[in-house]
Amino acid sequence: MTSVTARSPEDLTRLFVELANAGDADGLAALYAPDAVLAFPPGETTVGRAAIAEVCKQMLAHAPRPFLTEDPLPTVRYGDLALTSTRAADGAGGRVQVVQRQPAGSWLRIIDRPELPADAR
Repeated sequence: MTSVTARSPEDLTRLFVELANAGDADGLAALYAPDAVLAFPPGETTVGRAAIAEVCKQMLAHAPRPFLTEDPLPTVRYGDLALTSTRAADGAGGRVQVVQRQPAGSWLRIIDRPELPADAR
C-alpha cells in the first residue's frame, strides 16, 4: 500500500486517480475515513474502510485503465468539511464527495458518490 496524504480537499481526487492507475486498492481505501460511506457499486452502499478496500479491489479488477484525471468543480467549504465534485470524463454525469479535515490537518473522504447519472436531478 502506498502511503499518501491529502493536504487539501482537492488532493483527494488526484490521489485517487494516481492510486487507481497503480492498482493500489488499499491505498484507495486509505483515502477514506474508517467509517466512511461509499455509494458503490451502483445501487448499493459500502460502509467502512475495510469494506471499501474490498470494493476497490473488485473495481480495479474490472475497470479499464488508465483512469483519467477529471477537472474539479469549485470546492465548497464549511469549517472542517468540504464538498468536492467533478464532471465525469466520459460525460456520464458527475462525482461528489464530502471530505473532512483530520486533527493532523490531512483530509479524508467521509461520503462518496462516485457516479451520478447525467439525468439525475
